Amino acid sequence: MTEILPGRTVDGERFRRALAAHAAGVVVITARDEGVPVGLTATSFSSVSLEPPLVSFYVDQGSTTWPRLRSAGHFAVNVLTSDQHELATRFARKSVDRFAAPTRWHSGPYGAPLLSDASVHLVCLPYTTLEVGDHVLVIGSVAEATVHGTGRPLLYHQGRFGQFLPHP
Repeated sequence: MTEILPGRTVDGERFRRALAAHAAGVVVITARDEGVPVGLTATSFSSVSLEPPLVSFYVDQGSTTWPRLRSAGHFAVNVLTSDQHELATRFARKSVDRFAAPTRWHSGPYGAPLLSDASVHLVCLPYTTLEVGDHVLVIGSVAEATVHGTGRPLLYHQGRFGQFLPHP
């Protein structure tokens, strides 16, 4: 592991502004812990491996949702479409019942909450986790994959949600 030299790292606010220039896809990670649905918005979702099929996301170690996600036996990745920005905002808020109306969802394989109208649902089993800085890297093994549509994805860029518009 590389040692970080004192005074050689950028401050947190500058780093945050720099990363805002990178557009990221938006997903909502959902699970059920002791029968209670939990979830959070993530922009750090990524594919990891085809063989075996693995995906990942990062979650802040201080997240109040993380302990419930960690203890769940599985989780779902709900890939959001460009018209689901209000849903992404809802799952990013604290102290709100994220699964109450107007959120529409149903139980999927293994009981994971699946958000209605998502373009893709991936149901994952925990594979491994790793503490990285102030976040936890969560890697899941994809047990089920359902593609519902190929509409425009929801993106996050410069602190706002938006949509992808392909070149003609």
